[in-house]
Amino acid sequence: MKLGRFVVDGLDGPVQRICLVVPEQGRVVDLRAAESLRLQAQGATREAALRYASILFPESMSAAIALGQQFLDSAAEAAEMCGDDASLAIDGLRWGPACDPSVVRDGLTFTKHIRQFHERMDKTPASALLDIPGYFKGTPWTVIGHEAEVPWPAQGQRLDYELEIGWVIGKRAHNVTPDNALDHLFGLTIFNDFSARDLQGREFDIGMGPTKSKDFAYGIGPWITTIDEFASLDKIAMSVRVNGEIWGQGDTSEMLWTPQELIAYVSIDDHVQPGDVIGSGTMGNGSALELGRSLNPGDVVELDVAGVGVLRNRIGEKKEGGWWPEKRQPFM
Repeated sequence: MKLGRFVVDGLDGPVQRICLVVPEQGRVVDLRAAESLRLQAQGATREAALRYASILFPESMSAAIALGQQFLDSAAEAAEMCGDDASLAIDGLRWGPACDPSVVRDGLTFTKHIRQFHERMDKTPASALLDIPGYFKGTPWTVIGHEAEVPWPAQGQRLDYELEIGWVIGKRAHNVTPDNALDHLFGLTIFNDFSARDLQGREFDIGMGPTKSKDFAYGIGPWITTIDEFASLDKIAMSVRVNGEIWGQGDTSEMLWTPQELIAYVSIDDHVQPGDVIGSGTMGNGSALELGRSLNPGDVVELDVAGVGVLRNRIGEKKEGGWWPEKRQPFM
């Protein structure tokens, strides 16, 4: 099953609608509308049907996933019974982020990327990368969806994409182990960890992790494919195109840490929530940095993950002005 969110304009502004995606037929099923029609066919009033459908299929994908199996069962039933009457063409839809995570987490697990990234940044990989599956935390407030424009980061000059899988959590994970981590995995989406490489170099030296080099935009979409559609996570094909040209290809076979190990490690002493997204880390040759290239305003970046789809974003124009800290005098 493929599940996403599209945006409609309501009286009070934009409203997110959860949908079942049928890409091979070029359509989506508005699940709130389908469930409302199903209930009305069983005798519910329109008002009561809409109230109940809004609970099952709220604006938040995280809230829907937190309903557990009831969410998936209701989605399948509503689509089967009334999907034809609640369908919309994929073309022309305005997409929201597939997920609304409580916090963004992004790993570092692909060996080729680790090696090539550090070479380009003139850094030596930390030996701790062999001890634990490293990850950082970012803001959830700058997550963008399919076809959204990527805002150019303040003071950034060298903009980059990063091709990753997003592991979507299905139920609360606390101190889980690799043996049962997949029981907590709802599905897969595509994660684009946009990066301002010149800002990242400065933040590296501080040693507290990335901030402004990352928190201007995280791409998540175009939708989620539920975990039951994947026979294995070991060799999922991935590729990236910029302005229609292939810039990188690979698969998940070169991961230093498995998805199970990454999820388990993130959950140690933490409470990972339904709908949270954990980035897999960037595929080898999955960033422009590794190729000695960078992005320009107007560039179109397409990330393709087999079994999920294509996440497409256009790079916005550079910003002018705005406040930025002034360098201080040495104090040591």
